[in-house]
Amino acid sequence: MNNATEVFQPLQADDPHEVAGYRLAARLGAGGMGRVYLSHTPGGRPVALKVVRPELADDPDFRRRFGREIKAARRVRGAYTAELLDADPDAVPPWLATVYVPGPSLAEAVGRRGPLPVPAVLWLVAGVAEALQAVHAEGIVHRDLKPSNVLLASDGPRVIDFGISLAAGLTAHTATGTAVGTPQFMAPEQATAGAVTTATDVFALGQTAAFAALGEPLYGDGPSVGVLYRIVHSEPDLALLPEQLRPLIARCLARDPAERADLAEVVDWCRQRLGRDADAGGGPAVWREITGPEVPVPAPVPAPTPVHTPPLLAGPPQPGPLQVARPQPAADDVRRSRRRRAALVTALVTTGALVLGGLTWTVLEAADRIREREAAASGSSTPGPKSSGGPSASAAGAGAGAGADSETGSEGAGAEGGSGDEPDSPSAAAGTPRPEAHVQQWLDEKTSLSFEEPLRRENRKGDIRFHCKQVGCALESDTSEIRLLYTDKPGAGLDTCRVALTGKNPDPGSLPLAAVAAGSEICVKHPSGAIALLVIQVKSTALWDTPGISFITADMTIWRET
Repeated sequence: MNNATEVFQPLQADDPHEVAGYRLAARLGAGGMGRVYLSHTPGGRPVALKVVRPELADDPDFRRRFGREIKAARRVRGAYTAELLDADPDAVPPWLATVYVPGPSLAEAVGRRGPLPVPAVLWLVAGVAEALQAVHAEGIVHRDLKPSNVLLASDGPRVIDFGISLAAGLTAHTATGTAVGTPQFMAPEQATAGAVTTATDVFALGQTAAFAALGEPLYGDGPSVGVLYRIVHSEPDLALLPEQLRPLIARCLARDPAERADLAEVVDWCRQRLGRDADAGGGPAVWREITGPEVPVPAPVPAPTPVHTPPLLAGPPQPGPLQVARPQPAADDVRRSRRRRAALVTALVTTGALVLGGLTWTVLEAADRIREREAAASGSSTPGPKSSGGPSASAAGAGAGAGADSETGSEGAGAEGGSGDEPDSPSAAAGTPRPEAHVQQWLDEKTSLSFEEPLRRENRKGDIRFHCKQVGCALESDTSEIRLLYTDKPGAGLDTCRVALTGKNPDPGSLPLAAVAAGSEICVKHPSGAIALLVIQVKSTALWDTPGISFITADMTIWRET
């Protein structure tokens, strides 16, 4: 992230240019919930504007959750949080705007320069802990604190992205057995779909601090199922951490949530280790060494300039201070000029009347033809009103007679040999299918997914099944065709799936999952004509030879034929 082209991506063809009055200047990124754009307030302040994916926006449950999350997030105020400025959960599509934070994420900074020095880690942990205090004070649990959700501004960290957080005590976000979060940074109770509390965020804070100090996740990387197994069943190896950080991180990573450090305790511990630098405000100097020079933010996109048509007739120019007044014409010249203008106006009016009369005749004639075609298509023998003497009256009548069977009145071949189902016929127009969004669908070797309700079934009788063999895991179906989309541009829709599902497929009912990862998009077509899009969220197939431990989760969107 050393230049603007890495931070600010140009808008693509399918990106909007304006959302709720915010003119979009660039694309900042995309995630499971939607796309994020750079925009500006009317006063020129940069904002990060997140637009929700259309299939999620069509889910009433998601809209209700999103509205509750926005209402709770509006109350959060903290020095180390990205403030929510504006939002509309009822818009089409829903969106929210937060303060734009100039600076890389912790994940990007570590990926570029490696592990952070101990003082920087202490400043980081203190700032993030203070941000979590502000979030928890409003009854919110973040649930997805991780390095990519911590931005490094020039004056300290900022915690962002409450896209999947919930106000404490509200209804669970997902179905039973589904965990919300990023596997490498989950707490044990979160990985096992247990009770999630503010202590869950403290565990993620400890993992985030360890990542900053090590340059990699503390519990390792790789397949999600292996990472989650280590988080739940093994103690973390703190030997590679700097010795000064081990006590604090160990307290944050206690297996029992009740034994984890309190956030106020975390802040005090860090300030004590920073010593004089904490009171002298030495944090910004540390961040400048890590983040590098600030990337200039693109200027606001100007509003379109209105086009004003000049008047057809303008009065004579009045002499200005630098203009020389021309001599006035004589009275006879004025009278002759007036007569010429009157003759010109009369000619223009006469010509306009003739043109208008011709246009009127053409419009009436076209209307007669339309009425006659409609009468022919409906088999009616009563013609519509016609203009007498119209040059096309007999031809139109012949066309109407040729368009219907003289004995049965049913539609037959048209005057030019066309069928009754013309492309522009209202009866031939098909309605566009509406998307049905079903988020976080869990699929393992004991369950299946169906196109009909109930979608998720606790048996193997659905249309889409997950199965692991000797060579790995795959999606299978006895009824439907399954295709993986090979594209680096996320956000597929109905038209993309329709194209992908055309052509020959040697094994249409099977899709090996070896090339599938989080974010992969899979299209499925049912014999009824319905099409589904699966967006993979979590894939755990590393231990495919161990029965009952592999699974996937996916957001599922269905378009049904109308």
